[in-house]
Amino acid sequence: MSPAARHTPADLEHLADLIAVMDRLRSPGGCPWDAEQTAESLVAYAVEEVYEVAEAVETGDRAHLREELGDLLLQVVFQARVAQEHPTEPFDLEDVAAGIAAKLRRRHPHVFGPDADAGLDPEEVHRRWEQIKAAEKAERTSVLDGIPVGLPALARAQKVLGRVQRAGLEPVAGDPPRSPEEEIGAALLALVARATHAGVDAEAALRAAVRSSETRLRAAEAGRTATEQG
Repeated sequence: MSPAARHTPADLEHLADLIAVMDRLRSPGGCPWDAEQTAESLVAYAVEEVYEVAEAVETGDRAHLREELGDLLLQVVFQARVAQEHPTEPFDLEDVAAGIAAKLRRRHPHVFGPDADAGLDPEEVHRRWEQIKAAEKAERTSVLDGIPVGLPALARAQKVLGRVQRAGLEPVAGDPPRSPEEEIGAALLALVARATHAGVDAEAALRAAVRSSETRLRAAEAGRTATEQG
């Protein structure tokens, strides 16, 4: 039985409960801290929770993943609750869910369309997704439009290079590095390009390398402490 087949509207009572809890916290007589939050003030928490989810996935910690997905869901519910109060352009969680469900149906015509074709391979599915997305975002004038400037540097570099690669373009060469900072930046960009061509997530690869380094350092610290105490 598929995961979707296991769920009925009655199974969503906990989601409804979360929405009710958030409403109570945000309403008069609720929590002063929650009541004073804005969409802008919550951004840092949402970004932090995304990284917590990534850490839980990459370390294989299922209990941690379940908890962090809950924290991330809270950020979505919180932002939607704040959005309800906007004076001129309010929306709620129902509007958010309706919007993303409609987008998924549009972007998956091979599943939901009149000419559904379940035989497509993942590469063709991704190509069609990008074509549909480009048609929906016809006002964009560059393949780089829509890439968030707030992405971490490695992730943003890989997003830029990935867009360039899929568009069949070539990165434009810059001037020769004139300082250690520019030289290191160019070297990092070259590594990201290598990761992109190899299908490697540069951010994830670096996080994994840092975790391995931390594990070795902690083991070395523990060994040194044991030696000193012995």
